[in-house]
Amino acid sequence: MNHNAKSIRPFIGARDFQISRKFYQDLGFEETVLAHNFSVFKTGEIAFYLQDYYDKNWIENTMIFLEVDDVERYYNDLAALNLTNKYGVKLTPIRYEEWGSECFLHDPSGVLWHFGKFK
Repeated sequence: MNHNAKSIRPFIGARDFQISRKFYQDLGFEETVLAHNFSVFKTGEIAFYLQDYYDKNWIENTMIFLEVDDVERYYNDLAALNLTNKYGVKLTPIRYEEWGSECFLHDPSGVLWHFGKFK
């Protein structure tokens, strides 16, 4: 089976759509509004959809891994944004594993982002 895939775009929900929109803008994603309750956020060729829909069980079990070129720089950039105070989110320091390294950030709704680099 030959997919010839060009991208993959997960759908995530938001407890408070407007706060989540601002959060992702602060992270440097470019937003394109598709409807009053639905946007796509992009960085380079990578994108995801944010929708004004919240289901606690779904959101709190959603994880996204974004591979970055430099976890230490990325973590420092995240820390400098002061997201914990601004949004009440949790930023977890870098973990070093045998496969690579990663840090973690929960968004305002509870989606868990992994920002990592493979060895």
